[in-house]
Amino acid sequence: MEERIGSRLFDRSKQGLVLTQIGEELLPYAQRAEEEMTAAARMIIGKDADPTGTVYVSMPHGMAMTSLMDDLALFSQRYPDIHLNLQFGNSIANLHRREVDVSIRVADDVYDDAVGRRLVQMSQAAYCSREYAEKVKNNQGEGLHFIGWHEPEGDTSSQWLKESFYPKATLKHRVSELVPLISLAASGLGMAYLACNLGDRHPELVRAPFQKPLPYRSIWLLLHRDLRRTARIRCLVDFLAERVQLRENEFWVSDTVDRSDFDVV
Repeated sequence: MEERIGSRLFDRSKQGLVLTQIGEELLPYAQRAEEEMTAAARMIIGKDADPTGTVYVSMPHGMAMTSLMDDLALFSQRYPDIHLNLQFGNSIANLHRREVDVSIRVADDVYDDAVGRRLVQMSQAAYCSREYAEKVKNNQGEGLHFIGWHEPEGDTSSQWLKESFYPKATLKHRVSELVPLISLAASGLGMAYLACNLGDRHPELVRAPFQKPLPYRSIWLLLHRDLRRTARIRCLVDFLAERVQLRENEFWVSDTVDRSDFDVV
């Protein structure tokens, strides 16, 4: 456009590009053009009638450690002409801009201009190694430690800890990602709150005794409304919804944990 209209739209430097005054004024036009092209692409894809091609899917890192991976492997066997492009991350992909076709999210609520469903609500509980569970002598947690997330340094007793089943435990360690949180808890560093479908699946973790699982967030399966009739996307969405909802007890756990469950054999 610079060459065609004969005006400079960017100031260039070693640090990169910065819009000029004219460039700033043109930006809304460019954004509207991008939105129209994205909408046109969704319309074309939405008319696909054959279950073939690639489906772009986003989900949090933690989903990689759940039975959802088994579902995706089975889906690939049943639909060999559909290819999966999986994006794992904690940022939310923009469905409207077609950053992905399908978004699997863990949240209390979603507010996108999207269609989909809440598949299942999850439970969470405190998990630790089997050896660490032997140190839990009562439901107060005195002398025990939790591994937390982003609580301020020096804060050893956050509100969530005071309201937990172990109010006298100490918040001693902190991590920034889910995978090391799980690994450290399995190594015996302390207890950590995890979704039950994550904690129950790990071979080196057990639910800490003297507690009951608590309500947690839900798993959502979302797509843009223009893509809901695309065959390959419809196949994946329906398949995952059926598989996950058949295993609802894996995600929503309400039983009380008994001390005898953690006797070392």
